Amino acid sequence: MTTTVAGNERTDLHMTNLHVEVWGEGTPVVLVHGALATGADEWSEQRPLAEHGLRLIVPDRRGYGQSPVATGEDYLADADDVVALMGAGAHLVAHSYGGLSAMIAAARRPEATLSLTLLETPVRSVAEQDADWRALIEQVTTVWHNQMSDAEWLVAFLGSVGSGDLPHGLLDAALPMVPVVRRGRPFFEADLPLDELAAATFPKLVVSGDHHRGFESMSDALAQRIGASRAVVAGAGHEIQFTGAPINEALLTLWRAAAS
Repeated sequence: MTTTVAGNERTDLHMTNLHVEVWGEGTPVVLVHGALATGADEWSEQRPLAEHGLRLIVPDRRGYGQSPVATGEDYLADADDVVALMGAGAHLVAHSYGGLSAMIAAARRPEATLSLTLLETPVRSVAEQDADWRALIEQVTTVWHNQMSDAEWLVAFLGSVGSGDLPHGLLDAALPMVPVVRRGRPFFEADLPLDELAAATFPKLVVSGDHHRGFESMSDALAQRIGASRAVVAGAGHEIQFTGAPINEALLTLWRAAAS
């Protein structure tokens, strides 16, 4: 494990050998990034949350950033890492693909899960009867198996999930990560512990970015399926975390309610 610490944070985390940054001191929050990103880059707009008595634990998932090399990303392996990072108890916040591992970890350790927030985590099974969600899954699946170059694949994949308007700088940074996604365990094959999450009593929140009817339908269905609250950050697109204040305030509201 390598750890970058900002301020006077303790470093006695129960960890794997991931690269982890720690921001702030207080109640633990594990922030799990999605595909084609690193932890510090994806959660940069959440860093001010550390000023609210929170200890933000920000890993690079396997295959990303400074964490160990992986042939492909794997939400099952990531779930083991999230479980380890939770320690005695933590809030979990996850974006997109990262939410698959967070859901599994929360179901495995409900007693240590203070809350679970999912930002457009794609759960295929909850809304397969919805035409818009089914069309989105079919589009992503087609792109996934296409034999185009990594550069072409990146543009097509981001466009299919609603992240096609990323700045060129972020596109350039994401390109070397494409093989990790293409060789990874696809999100659309995930068998997730929905019954266990529905039975869990910790607070849950599902958030969407108001950019695709399929994602809205899926998020509605997921929230209902696991007993979660529901929020929409209008105009956020798929990269909800980059909006900063709107999602941060929603998180603080959830965590304050959980504490009370």
